[in-house]
Amino acid sequence: MINRRSLLKKGVAAAVATSSVATLAQAPVVTLKFHTFMAPQSNVWLNMHKAWMDKVEKESGGRIKFEAYPAMQLGGTPVQLYDQAKDGVVDIIWTLPGNTAGRFPRVEVFELPFMMSNAEATSKAYWEYVQTFAADEFKDVQVLALQVHGPGVIHTTDKLIDSVDDLKGLKIRGPSRPITKLLASLGATPVGMPLPGIPDALSKGTIQGAVIPWEVVPSVKVHELTKYHAEFDPAGGALYTLTFVMAMNKAKYNSLPADLKKIIDNNSGMETSAWLGKVQQAGDVPGRKSASDRNNKIYTIKSAEAQNFRRASRAIELEWVEDMNKKGFDGKKLLEGAKALIEKHTKTTK
Repeated sequence: MINRRSLLKKGVAAAVATSSVATLAQAPVVTLKFHTFMAPQSNVWLNMHKAWMDKVEKESGGRIKFEAYPAMQLGGTPVQLYDQAKDGVVDIIWTLPGNTAGRFPRVEVFELPFMMSNAEATSKAYWEYVQTFAADEFKDVQVLALQVHGPGVIHTTDKLIDSVDDLKGLKIRGPSRPITKLLASLGATPVGMPLPGIPDALSKGTIQGAVIPWEVVPSVKVHELTKYHAEFDPAGGALYTLTFVMAMNKAKYNSLPADLKKIIDNNSGMETSAWLGKVQQAGDVPGRKSASDRNNKIYTIKSAEAQNFRRASRAIELEWVEDMNKKGFDGKKLLEGAKALIEKHTKTTK
């Protein structure tokens, strides 16, 4: 005779299991719109953005889904991306704070010449710096990650750059406000333009060179349109880098169930920032190879001559400090704080 108590236990267990399955099935699925300016075939999109979204989807058990839009497919311009996240037009963006000059003044310190060591360590420093010195800089959004790219390189069409004098008279595309100022101080004519404009400008002779990292060289055909590539020994600091922010609409983040919010949190912060920086700099390897495969001249500027570039960059630093002081910040403290954090994380990042 079947024990009635045993049957009751089995019935309760079955009911609980059924209820759990039903609860899981009824758990809300959140769809997030991810928008950026990067091309769909780019290293950044494929190996950083899509990889991040895939990881979040997997860890959420499919309860977080993404609608992914590279290349500004939802409209607007790259300059508008930050506000698209702030205003809830989209849910998550990846963009450059420097796209809107003067809006994020304190983070520009990482774009000063010869600041960065490598992208992984400098991204960690960037994250910690914002938490320590500029927590209100991105107050309108939920910051997910803060990172930089690998060392910047000078690419030229007809002339090898191995001294500061070689830049005189050349029209060079400058990537940021500080580097544009440095180029001008060295006698070049800096030309500001978005990344997609580089191929046309090089082919028409509007510019004779561009300053960009290796990672983006293939996507804008710089390895085909230039012949010379001047690097700096990273041991003495890279010529420059750019800052990026991956941010989420604050209201959307706050509306997430606690368990899904935790998954977003687990894929945010210093370690995620460091991973993004590391992956982006890893793209420098195939980018550099694209130039060497064409037998282009790749040259490392000698340390003695590199010192001349660094001496010129000191004036850019001092100007930045004075600019911060005028804005009501302690420029010297910000600069020294950023340098100390880069040094700290460079020592501890393998």
